[in-house]
Amino acid sequence: MTHAIRIHETGGPEVMRWEKVDPGHPGPGQVRLRHTAIGVNFIDVYYRTGLYPASLPLILGREGAGVIEEVGEGVSGFKPGDRVSYASIMGSYAEARLIDAAHLVHLPETIDDETAAAITLQGMTARYLVKSVYPIRSGDRVLVHAAAGGVGLLLCQWASALGAEVIGTVSTKAKAELARAAGCAHPIVTTNEDFHARVLEITDGRKVPVVYDSVGRDTFMKSLDCLQPLGMMVVFGQSSGTIPPIEINLLARKGSLVLTRPMLSDFIATREQLETVSADLFEAISSGMLRATIGQRFALRDAAGAHRAIEARKTIGSTILTP
Repeated sequence: MTHAIRIHETGGPEVMRWEKVDPGHPGPGQVRLRHTAIGVNFIDVYYRTGLYPASLPLILGREGAGVIEEVGEGVSGFKPGDRVSYASIMGSYAEARLIDAAHLVHLPETIDDETAAAITLQGMTARYLVKSVYPIRSGDRVLVHAAAGGVGLLLCQWASALGAEVIGTVSTKAKAELARAAGCAHPIVTTNEDFHARVLEITDGRKVPVVYDSVGRDTFMKSLDCLQPLGMMVVFGQSSGTIPPIEINLLARKGSLVLTRPMLSDFIATREQLETVSADLFEAISSGMLRATIGQRFALRDAAGAHRAIEARKTIGSTILTP
């Protein structure tokens, strides 16, 4: 018998329960995976609170790394003992689980399990943001909100490696230094400065062609005013709350802006896409172009503590759970 963090109702961290579960044996196309490290992402909070609907009871978590224990009928390309990771598949807050093999990617020897759990979801997110949603060109100035978070630090590194001049928002001076070390040329401490005014100052009033925003409600309107005409507002999260409805003509009045709300699952929907995106990410990590920053580790059974820390904005970089 194994254990998992499961919720039977939505609400605060207190609804998360440490319970015995029996994953059973894998069916056709499935494997049984023993987790060695599990990624924590703000999207897990959205499911816990009910912002994103899901059937209950629910085992939380959408990212993990581990070792295959058993394979089901028809599985090819994977065998017991293989080290793998996955992202965007619900049910990772568990010591062991069943999962379709189609969602797994092999881990290279150069990437350890904790790094894989810290960067598979967040790293693939950063990759589609800078290469697919708004393909960054050398010389671009870009604005990254929550630049010292898990995705934020990877965004800063990847964008700067592509030749962008990164402007980033953070909440403390310590986080500003962390973002700067990741390639953020202009960290803005929002408790001390107005980020819109600072962006105008940095760009001599020319603004930026793209804003990457995972904060949502608190930053959205001012972020629109940081964009050049024809600029793109990329909202990929809402840690401060859901963005209220806006009048569509507002985008026209502010310079024919583009607004998009992408999700990772749509960029790794096919096996070919998943392999391409993960291979690009793992190469970036293995080559040293990107580095994972694991700021916090919690025991799996204390996943509620991880949620409290993330919601209080007391974390830096990635947060992982250890079974």
